[in-house]
Amino acid sequence: MNSSLMLRRFFCFNAPASASAASTSSKKKPLVFLGSPQVSTTVLDALFNASSAPNSIFEIAAIVTQPPARKGRGKKLMPSPVAQYAINRGFPYDLIFTPERAGEDAFLCGLRALQPELCITAAYGNILPMQFLKIPSMGTVNVHPSLLPLYRGAAPVQRALQDGVKETGVSLAFTVRALDAGPVIAHERLDVDDEIKAPDLLDLLFSQGSKLLIHELPAIFDGSARANAQPQDDSKATLAPKLLCDMQIAPEESWISFDEEAWVLHNKVRAFAGWPGTRAKLMLADGKDGQQNIIELKIITTRVCHHGIVQGNEMDEITFSKGSLVFPCRNSTPLEVLEVQLPGKKVVSAAAFWNGLRGQKLKKL
Repeated sequence: MNSSLMLRRFFCFNAPASASAASTSSKKKPLVFLGSPQVSTTVLDALFNASSAPNSIFEIAAIVTQPPARKGRGKKLMPSPVAQYAINRGFPYDLIFTPERAGEDAFLCGLRALQPELCITAAYGNILPMQFLKIPSMGTVNVHPSLLPLYRGAAPVQRALQDGVKETGVSLAFTVRALDAGPVIAHERLDVDDEIKAPDLLDLLFSQGSKLLIHELPAIFDGSARANAQPQDDSKATLAPKLLCDMQIAPEESWISFDEEAWVLHNKVRAFAGWPGTRAKLMLADGKDGQQNIIELKIITTRVCHHGIVQGNEMDEITFSKGSLVFPCRNSTPLEVLEVQLPGKKVVSAAAFWNGLRGQKLKKL
């Protein structure tokens, strides 16, 4: 399996036999899908299902995804979630492309041989050069989880939650060389719950985006979507830069400081949920012998405390109330922490963690 995927990265070829057979037996329009993480499989699944419908006007001619990567304790070479999903659906190995970069000559040569009319991207994770964008006759359309021109970039969902937005959405837009700046075909809005975390919101947006894409595909193929697409107002654009990270250590942005207000920290925790997560360094003090140790704690689930304002000598001490750890924050605003995780340990409830302290005091640094 992996050797098949790897071969597609290095050799220029004529149209594969499976693609040629499909094109001669059908007049369906060839479409190429580009995506990599698990969330992209939602869009691919919708395309598979739509392409197999009796009245479908298109077929999936190829899938482009990130190369296999080494994962897990054994560092085993594994295909991307999109590649694995396609294989599980019975999609031909030789039509799964895994270039290191989308500008590789061998990859572009193979893509041209397929003569795709349309490319669809959904969290592909690779920059598309102009040589690529010139290949599909109907263009390339991106499923982007924000209301463009808001939150252009690699982390739109995380940055929107970090900002505490009450509304977001998903956009279908033609891809141009500038980042997420192409004309918008359509978008769907979604109200944002105060407690929702980034992975769940991402799933919702790509599910909504899949339905929107299938609805708009006929207009995209007949050219009316291109004619009616709305240019973005660049003056209203905001950026959603990739999270700062060094994979060898805790990502820079994952650290939280309690000199910010509780609602700011709550938004950051749910924005960074899953990966990279949020961490805090705390002081653990033994009341008996006075020994003090610094511990690192991953903050998993929070909510803005409704127990009132933290007062006086409580400003440095973390307390426990009604099933949550209560952290004093800026302007005496308290943050409830419901779940935590020590390095190398499982996620536990605040109550279980508090009981494990056995009377030791927990303080902010």
